[in-house]
Amino acid sequence: MINKGLKKELSLLDLTMASLGAIIGSGWLLASQAAAQGAGPSAIFSWVIGGVVVMLIGLVYAELGGLIPESGGIARYPHYSHGHLTSFIMGWAAFLAYASVPAVEAEGVVTYAQSYIPAFKAANGNISALGLLVAAALMALFFIINYYGVKSFAKVNTPVTLIKFIMPSATVLLFLFIGMHWSNLSVHGFMPYHSSGMMKMVSTAGIVFSFLGFRQAVDLAGEAKHPQRDVPRAVVYSLIIGILLYVLLQLVFIGGVPSSQLAKGWSALSYSAPFAQLAVTLGMGWFATLLYADAILSPAGTGNIYLASTSRVLYALANNRYFPKALSKVDPKTGVPSVALITAFIMGLIFLAPFPAWQKLVGFVSSATVLTYIIGPISAAVFRRVAPNAKRPVKLGGMNIIAPLAFIGGSLIIYWTGWAVNLPLLIAMLVGLILYAIATLVAPNQIQRPTAQSLKAGIWLIVYLLFMLAMSYYGSSVFGAPANHGKGAIHYPLDLVVIAVASLLFYYWGVASGYKTKDVEEVLEALDETREAGAL
Repeated sequence: MINKGLKKELSLLDLTMASLGAIIGSGWLLASQAAAQGAGPSAIFSWVIGGVVVMLIGLVYAELGGLIPESGGIARYPHYSHGHLTSFIMGWAAFLAYASVPAVEAEGVVTYAQSYIPAFKAANGNISALGLLVAAALMALFFIINYYGVKSFAKVNTPVTLIKFIMPSATVLLFLFIGMHWSNLSVHGFMPYHSSGMMKMVSTAGIVFSFLGFRQAVDLAGEAKHPQRDVPRAVVYSLIIGILLYVLLQLVFIGGVPSSQLAKGWSALSYSAPFAQLAVTLGMGWFATLLYADAILSPAGTGNIYLASTSRVLYALANNRYFPKALSKVDPKTGVPSVALITAFIMGLIFLAPFPAWQKLVGFVSSATVLTYIIGPISAAVFRRVAPNAKRPVKLGGMNIIAPLAFIGGSLIIYWTGWAVNLPLLIAMLVGLILYAIATLVAPNQIQRPTAQSLKAGIWLIVYLLFMLAMSYYGSSVFGAPANHGKGAIHYPLDLVVIAVASLLFYYWGVASGYKTKDVEEVLEALDETREAGAL
C-alpha cells in the first residue's frame, strides 16, 4: 500500500506554498548579484532560460504527480518505469541534492548576516566557525518543526511563505519606482560576457537552484488531501509565480546598482547583502532593515521545507528496498518518517563542513537535482506506453515534444555547470553504486538486489553519465573544462549542438529501455481501488 501511515493533511494552498516556499529561499537574496557578475544585464535572460527549462520539466511532473501521487515520488517514478538500477542512481542523486539544501539555506542566512555580524565571516571570506555553529542551530530548528508532524509543518510553512512572498514583491515595486538606473542595461554592453556567460549563469549563479523547489508538492503528495487534483496545480502555480518574480528581481537589481560602481565591470560587484545594501544607497534604510529580517525568514523557511522532502526521499528509497527498512517506518503519533528525518538532519550537518560558503554548494546541488529531474520526462513517456489507460487527472498535451525538450534542457544545464562540479558528482554517484552493491551482498534480506531486467534497463543511464562527464572534460573552456588535456576540444557553440543531439538519442534510448514493472501494475491497481472508495 502506498503512503502507508502518512497523514493526509495538506490542501492545495499548503502544497502550493510548499513549492513556492522552496522557490523563494536564499536564491532571491543572493542569486541576482551572482548572475549579474557573470552575465551583466543579460542575466535577465538567464532567468528566462532557466525558467523555461524548469517549466518544461515541471509540466511533466504535473502529469506524474497526478498519475501516481506518492511521497518521495522522485525516487519512486524511475523504480516503476525502469526498475532498481536506474531508480537507485536517481534516488541517490536526489538524496545527495536534497540533504545538502538545508545546509545551503542555513548558510544563506549566515551569509546575509555577515554585513552586520562580522564575526560570521572568516579571514578567507568563507563562513567562520561561529557562523557554521549558528547555521547548525538553524537546522536543528528545522528538525524540531518537522518532527512534530506534517500538520505542524504546514501550519508553520504556509503563513511563512505568504510573508516571504511579500518582501521580494515589495523589493520589485520599490526599486522600479525609486531606484532604477535604466542606463545600466547598456553599461559595458547588454551581454558583456557573451552568450556563453549568460548560459553558464543558469547553472552556477543559483538560478536553477532557485527554481528547484517546484517539486516539493510532488514529494509531499502522499500527505495531500486530494493529491491527484491538487499536486499538478501546485506545481504549475508555484512555477509561474516564481519565474515572473525572479525575472523582475533580476531587472531591478541590474537597475538598482549605482552606475559609479560599474566602472570596473559587472564582475567587480561585491555585496554581502545585495538588495539590503542597495536599498541603503537609494535612501531606503528602513526597507533595508526589513530585508535583513527577511534574510532570516526566507532561507530558513526553504531549509525547513527541504528537510521534510529529504526525509520523504529516504522514506521512498527504503520502500524501494535500497536503504534499510527502518527509514520507511512512520511514527504513528505524528505521521512522520522519524528515522528518515533524523538521518536527513545528520546528513545536512555533514554538508556544512566541506562547503563553508553559499555559492560553493549551489552548483553541486543544481547539477545533482537536475540530474534527478531528467528521468521525469522519460518515466512519463514510459507510463504513456505501458499504462495508456491509467487515470491521468492532468494529461499533458504535446508530451512527444515537451518531454524530449525537457530532457535536452536538463542536459544542457548539467553541462553548463562544468567539469569542476560534474566530476565530484559522478564520483559521488559511483560511490553510491558501490555501497549499494556491497549492501545487497551483506544484507540481502534488507536490501533488494536488482534483477537482470532492471540492470539491462539502466545501461542507458550509465552511458549517459559517462558521456556528460566526457563532454564536461572535452567541451568548451567557457563552461569550466579542465585547464589541460583537451580543454576546449569541442568549441562553443558546437558543444551545445553535440549535447542537444546526443541527449535526444539518450532520451529515446531511455524510453525504449523502460518496461511495465510489477510494482507499477500494483500501484495503479491500488490507486484505482482507493479512487473507487472515494479517498482520492
